[in-house]
Amino acid sequence: MDQELDRAATGPRWLLDHRVAQCVADALRYGESKLGLYELRAWVLMANHVHILIYPEVKLSRITKSIKNFSARQANVILERTGQPFWLDESYDHWVRGPEELEKIVLYIEENPVAAGLVEKVEDWRWSSAFGIRK
Repeated sequence: MDQELDRAATGPRWLLDHRVAQCVADALRYGESKLGLYELRAWVLMANHVHILIYPEVKLSRITKSIKNFSARQANVILERTGQPFWLDESYDHWVRGPEELEKIVLYIEENPVAAGLVEKVEDWRWSSAFGIRK
């Protein structure tokens, strides 16, 4: 499923709109800095999905609901869509079991745009925790 999503072969590609991507990135940062729902370790916005690696401070259902509700309202305004869902109902979570797995997941998340052919270097993808960091 990840490979299918990474190719953006299915579903809307709204996150390629910089205005929409900005509102989702802002929602991720807001959930961490203002709401204290989690510590954000790594993240990336792809054309049609998002990956985040967090240290949760509350139940995942609350985190997901907060991020999705806020960003969906804003994105739908930007896209001039009303009364329609922006995000799918499902989400996938995975417990990280150790430091090696943690680093492997961080690399997977941050290298996603390279694997999808969106950029050549991870630090060039604006919508990622790796943006501008690695040189």
